[in-house]
Amino acid sequence: MDYGNVSTWGASWAWGLPLIVLTVVFHAYSLGLLNKRAALKLNSKERLLHFSRVSNFLIGGTALLAAILHGIECAIWAVTYRLVGATADTKSAMLYSLSAMTSYGHANLYLEPRWQMMGALEALNGWILFGLTTAFLFTVVQRAWLPTNSQRQPDV
Repeated sequence: MDYGNVSTWGASWAWGLPLIVLTVVFHAYSLGLLNKRAALKLNSKERLLHFSRVSNFLIGGTALLAAILHGIECAIWAVTYRLVGATADTKSAMLYSLSAMTSYGHANLYLEPRWQMMGALEALNGWILFGLTTAFLFTVVQRAWLPTNSQRQPDV
């Protein structure tokens, strides 16, 4: 397999590193907005009355929104792959991006040799983004499953 000339990888780094920064900042900002929304729901009177239902839907909804967020970030990479000519079409660019971001890697798609380092950088980006998402979801689950004052058992 030809991995291209190492000297041509500079373009991958020049595109990949700013994309990592862009998607991490976008991700952190978006998770911050989700956090505000989750905090409002967790402090609502409805949660006090229907603890289990509200908490479970909140966790599910937050996970769904996080998945959509990752999809948007994959699309940003896919658009870039098309822009630089690393893939043949938009469908291939999106499938490759999702495969790289998740480290799934089973799609029989490859970037043009000079852009293959960019695919590895996207996989690194995926690890960072999924780490942030995991930490965020863990926090949401912890807060959602905390008993409310009315449900706490008295100290013995």
